[in-house]
Amino acid sequence: MSEYRLERIGRLIQELIGSLIVEGRIKDPRVDSFISITRVKVSRDLSFADVYVSDYRTTKGPRQGIAGLQSAAGFIQAQLNAGMRIRQIPRLRFHEDPGIREGFEMIKKIEGLVHNDGS
Repeated sequence: MSEYRLERIGRLIQELIGSLIVEGRIKDPRVDSFISITRVKVSRDLSFADVYVSDYRTTKGPRQGIAGLQSAAGFIQAQLNAGMRIRQIPRLRFHEDPGIREGFEMIKKIEGLVHNDGS
């Protein structure tokens, strides 16, 4: 399967899961609006999709949200099946993506250096 098609499918999965989170259609209390789907990597044979999840809050990681998403994976896959026009919906695997949290921490460190230099 072409790399471009895999990327398009990944972006579509990312958008659909993101809209489910924002609209509050995933009823698990561990999944809240602070969770963000940063990227989706689809396997060449469409059997799996690795979904990378990040949390905007720096004090609490996305582990609870990932557990909530994993428990709602059947519902999410059913919603993907309704919203996508492909024969096989990939099985979802959720992983932590610490990129956003690390970015916020880096900004805080830089602000601390600038603040200490300016004093």
